[in-house]
Amino acid sequence: MDIIYYLASCDTCRKIIKSLPKEHDFKFHDIKQDPITVAELEKMRELSGSYEALFSKKAQLYKSMDLKNKSLTEDDYKKYILEHYTFLSRPVFIIKDKIYIGNTQQNMLQVMKALA
Repeated sequence: MDIIYYLASCDTCRKIIKSLPKEHDFKFHDIKQDPITVAELEKMRELSGSYEALFSKKAQLYKSMDLKNKSLTEDDYKKYILEHYTFLSRPVFIIKDKIYIGNTQQNMLQVMKALA
């Protein structure tokens, strides 16, 4: 089953979910209510190629922890994503074993194409 990892309190995520075709059967995973597991994150990394690709550098914690001035490793990215949901770039779609990360216009066009 296709899955979307999102944050229910995020306006952008809610807007994107509303725009999805109603007939498509997604499993919805709110990462705040139900934190992602190590296995789920490893599956995402396997599909995306790296933990860094899944990491949000827009997160307020990223700025407040001054992480941009640190040299982060793949293990660091993994640790931070597992420690706090805000570090996962969202939404993350897994559709037919392909991953789509983030809310850029180009990414959302690819998601819609994959659902067509």
